[in-house]
Amino acid sequence: MNMIEETLLIVDDDEVFASVLARAMARRFARVEVANTVEEAIASAQRYKPEKIVLDLKIHEASGLDIIKSLCDTVPGVEIVVLTGYSSIATTVEAMRLGATNYLCKPVDADELCRAFDSSSSNPSPDIPASPPSVSRLQWEHIQKVLNQNDGNISATARVLGMHRRTLQRRLQKRPVGR
Repeated sequence: MNMIEETLLIVDDDEVFASVLARAMARRFARVEVANTVEEAIASAQRYKPEKIVLDLKIHEASGLDIIKSLCDTVPGVEIVVLTGYSSIATTVEAMRLGATNYLCKPVDADELCRAFDSSSSNPSPDIPASPPSVSRLQWEHIQKVLNQNDGNISATARVLGMHRRTLQRRLQKRPVGR
């Protein structure tokens, strides 16, 4: 394991996870900084000019998607890997469109994260699943797409989907179903 002579910024509101990840990544990077809020993330990016950023998709009540462009503008050429516990095709596409270089689902370990940064430069072709996604997974993806189109507004999304708002909230609280 070689030390990378770069600065890594970890942006995650889960302070325990961010701390554990920072310790693991400190063995791999020359400098590791942690931010637990959107404001801290922007300030840290301005102060430390990191070459790489690990960005949680959900930071308290904010979306990590909302700050990707700011981070890219603050540090041109920065590589951003988005982490999430609730992945969807819609958020993956949006993150990449905004400037993220990769997108991973939690849980993730330090080696997998380093590979995500390495693979962003070589642009490997994605693995094609052997079987199509389940109906439940397609439903989850559709809900996420409509939610993204409505800027996270649950009431508007429920209206578009023709379901009760509370039913939608319950579905969103569950972890996404497997492929």
